[in-house]
Amino acid sequence: MNDGTNNRLVTIDLDASLGASPSPEADHERRVAIYDLLQENSFALLNGLQGPYKLQLSTQDGRLLFEIFNEREEKISIIGLSMSPLRAIVKDYFLICESYYRAIRLSTPSQIETIDMARRGLHNEGSEILKERLNGKVDMDFDTARRLFTLVCVLHWRG
Repeated sequence: MNDGTNNRLVTIDLDASLGASPSPEADHERRVAIYDLLQENSFALLNGLQGPYKLQLSTQDGRLLFEIFNEREEKISIIGLSMSPLRAIVKDYFLICESYYRAIRLSTPSQIETIDMARRGLHNEGSEILKERLNGKVDMDFDTARRLFTLVCVLHWRG
């Protein structure tokens, strides 16, 4: 939670070279996740370098890259993670999201609720995996991990 400390993200950028999001839903998810992250997050590098931080999130050669800058725009850390442990959960999350958006237009409220519960469950699972993969490098709360997982999904969707 943003408690006034420097252990927080103040800027988040997604790699613009990947182009626009392929759907209005993906763009909406991106905008909401970034807004929510900037409003409230807990993010601290465990290498001793203090924030507040600016995050550039991108993908390269099957890796997820967290480029972290200080407020003076100096790069203070690069964290690269293999997408392999996340790939299956991201794929499943996309499939359930497509079902969810289709259900919103065509299904009953109880069917929508069932799909939404499955969607949230996959989202939570992906967030836990991301948090575990960053363990020892970044300390963050679960809500921050959830919002970052959304951005990872949007990057994967675009890339």
